[in-house]
Amino acid sequence: MLKRSLSRSAYGTGWSSTRRALLIAAILLTLIAVSGLAATLTGQGDRHSDSADSPAPASPSSPTAPASSANPQAGTGSVPAPPRIADPVAFAKRAAAMLWSYDTRDTSRDEQIAGMERWMTKESQYSDWFSVSAQVPDPTLWSRMADQQQRASAALAEGHYPAAFKQALAEDPAAITKAYIYAVTVTGKQRITWAKGGGGAEDRSVTLAVQCRPSHDCSLVAIAPRVAP
Repeated sequence: MLKRSLSRSAYGTGWSSTRRALLIAAILLTLIAVSGLAATLTGQGDRHSDSADSPAPASPSSPTAPASSANPQAGTGSVPAPPRIADPVAFAKRAAAMLWSYDTRDTSRDEQIAGMERWMTKESQYSDWFSVSAQVPDPTLWSRMADQQQRASAALAEGHYPAAFKQALAEDPAAITKAYIYAVTVTGKQRITWAKGGGGAEDRSVTLAVQCRPSHDCSLVAIAPRVAP
């Protein structure tokens, strides 16, 4: 039985990636430090779904793109295109589903990476591509997964702003306007199947940093680092 494991890709390594990761952490840390809470983005927070008690997004949600725009394009295999959504929680849920899904039967590792990169913010000073690309198994493991026709799909449970992020934002709403980066925790289940009827499922949870500037569609910034004040 071969299950997908997370291994760091060589794609995106280097000092500049580290610097971007630290910058993202600093932005999120600033928001949390305002409230003086001792919490981590990935491990704590209430479990409210995207409801009325969550902080409002930077701008009203734009219409979801037509179904055809969610289809993968040439060179990205089965990886879906990023949706045209302006709501941070809605976008983060779609991004988590993308990160937890793959199909080695019709998608090469290079196509998987190319498809994921399309979801990233174009603002290089904030983009932490390494934290995202590191979720793709290394070439050797991907090849072994392909030999087993391994694929995965995601079933999402809910998405919410971590409690520390919500309180920090409530205490200093202007803090978000520097980069309009939101922390969103998404939970769900990943189902993995492979040749000859093999399969399994596991619970998943991830905190994503997403950028949703006013009057713009959201984009992925990073898999948020653990941040504590």
